[in-house]
Amino acid sequence: MQLYADQPARRTRQIAADLISVGFIVIWIALGVWVYQLIAAFQELGVQMQAAGAGFESTMVELGNTLGSVPLIGSGIRAPFDGASEAGAALESAGQSQQTSVEAAATALGLFIGIVPVALILLIWLLPRLRFAVRASEAKRVLATPGGANLLALRALSTLSLTVLARVSDDPAAEWRAGNGATVARLAQLQLTELGLRSSVEER
Repeated sequence: MQLYADQPARRTRQIAADLISVGFIVIWIALGVWVYQLIAAFQELGVQMQAAGAGFESTMVELGNTLGSVPLIGSGIRAPFDGASEAGAALESAGQSQQTSVEAAATALGLFIGIVPVALILLIWLLPRLRFAVRASEAKRVLATPGGANLLALRALSTLSLTVLARVSDDPAAEWRAGNGATVARLAQLQLTELGLRSSVEER
């Protein structure tokens, strides 16, 4: 697999782009993790609410049971404590809900910050790099096969600009069809150069 161009300047640009892109990916992932941890820290408030509610409910139930056992007046005294224990249960439930909401928000925001920019970087950077690697490797493989130079020359005719093709001859397409070895070699070499490859094409 031809990962980098043979031309020093282009290869340097590719390596620099790779390093910068990987660096940005690491930064965005780290930022997503940091945001998740920052928001998730607010779960502690929910934990405290849940613990306070559970403790208050337990205390009120215990007091209600104790005072409720007092003869004659027990049933009347117990009612307020039963109501207070329900308030404690509500506070405990609110603490649990707060933790769930914070966890969901932290996860969603952390994933958004960590995934969306990384996906854009991969789209802008990785796809062109993979396309280069595939095209460059394919060009070298084609060149090594019989008639490969002709195929590269044909690709040059179909992909390169007219200005570039005019440097080969006045009518490179006609000369290619006629099998002009020099024109075929020059066209194939132009295609390789366009891909950043240094392989030389022999005239046949």
